[in-house]
Amino acid sequence: MYFTKSRLKSAGYTYNYSSVRNSINENTDSFNIFLSHSYADKEYILELKRILENYGYSVYVDWITDGKTLSRDNVSKDTAKLIRKRMRQSKSMIFATSSNSPNSKWMPWELGCFDGLKNSKIAILPITNSENDSFIGQEYLRLYPYITEEGIKDKNSKTLWINETSTKYVSFNGWLYENKEPYAH
Repeated sequence: MYFTKSRLKSAGYTYNYSSVRNSINENTDSFNIFLSHSYADKEYILELKRILENYGYSVYVDWITDGKTLSRDNVSKDTAKLIRKRMRQSKSMIFATSSNSPNSKWMPWELGCFDGLKNSKIAILPITNSENDSFIGQEYLRLYPYITEEGIKDKNSKTLWINETSTKYVSFNGWLYENKEPYAH
């Protein structure tokens, strides 16, 4: 299943963004996930970050992790330098795409930079209006696998999956930690 706006908005939109931005400063040298997203989706990103962290991943979100350092009103070469540093400190990129993403100036830049740095640990996470929506995305996004959250066979739990197609997939853990590629099931 894709991540829906209603699920991600259920908890995330009640936060006071300025207090979150000013109170969180993760002093870390590494992240499992660099979460690329449109700032227009901030109401969904807090909950998505929480979900990913509940799976045990450390997640970098620029305006949360570096909220005291970065300013959207004063973008400079230092801004790009810090973002590139955080990319190098991240094992993977999740490109959280929504209807707002095509308007973002930073998301394509982040994707291109990360692809050049890491070359293979990029996955698209569609934020959809409903679970039954299909995902097409901009043509260059089809170069990368996409993420869904599905149940685990014979278990009463869910996990994240990296999908190349609906029948060719691998667990996010296998992809991230063991360098496994999606395979036919």
